[in-house]
Amino acid sequence: MMGIIRNARRGSAPSGGRKPSVSGSVRNTRKKGSLARANRVIVSGTAAKPTTRKVVKTKKQAHDMPKSKHEDILIRLNKYIASTGICSRREADNFIRAGLITVNDKLITEMGTKVKPSDVIKYNRERLREEKKVYILLNKPRDYITTLEDPHAKRTVVDLIRGACRERVYPVGRLDRNTTGVLLLTNDGELTKRLTHPRFEKLKVYHLELNKGLKTNDMEKIATGIMLEDGFIKADAISYTDTEDKKQIGIEIHSGRNRIVRRIFEQLGYEIRRLDRVCFAGLTKKGLSRGKWRFLTEQEIHLLKMNAFK
Repeated sequence: MMGIIRNARRGSAPSGGRKPSVSGSVRNTRKKGSLARANRVIVSGTAAKPTTRKVVKTKKQAHDMPKSKHEDILIRLNKYIASTGICSRREADNFIRAGLITVNDKLITEMGTKVKPSDVIKYNRERLREEKKVYILLNKPRDYITTLEDPHAKRTVVDLIRGACRERVYPVGRLDRNTTGVLLLTNDGELTKRLTHPRFEKLKVYHLELNKGLKTNDMEKIATGIMLEDGFIKADAISYTDTEDKKQIGIEIHSGRNRIVRRIFEQLGYEIRRLDRVCFAGLTKKGLSRGKWRFLTEQEIHLLKMNAFK
């Protein structure tokens, strides 16, 4: 590719896979915290023989011994209810206020109550159990929306995965009606927060087609940064994906602000005719035709939870 502007970022891609990118000539320098360091303990030499010394515990020592990890975990009641898939956390709060929730057969109406996974939580006298976590990768086509609460929507992305699982899954982030490409759907609320919260700034790579050729000086403006109505923004990398067609652009960006790619080009007088997300948080649409989906592999889930992809 030619005429590429790329801006350097601190931090390296995780071992075991390369981050998809749009190759280019200028990259932005972004201040990032240091990556978590893995500590390794290497024990060499022959294995020590086990001792047979008997350990006698006093009553106080026995009392102070830590409980099992499962018993020690306390989570907010509304979070637990939401994890069962029957509702959102906000709706769970309404159920609690209405007196519809019991914990170990005790009626709970106090907000902020914490429970253990071993507690018996019931809604309308029916016991609730946490859902199995499901992760679905979809290659979203045009004319489908990601907002599931719109009563006027004719087609939503959930229609494309209907029957894939019993659990209720939600899109991670948003793609507008006319944007295509990589979309993750899951019922894992903690992972969704990690992937969408502005603090984590997950990588997104887009391919787009403009209504006219992008001027070199405008490309440089996008790389060095422009001011929008909601603040300053700059791309991590931007390039022409076709040396003979300057309407074809590749752009890397970490911001999750609403319609950010479209607004960048609109600010400079361009209209995006086609916008396709080819990578999100290390996930690509490779092998997925438009409108098709697949479950994430165990390795992909592990890498996402380990925050391996930037």
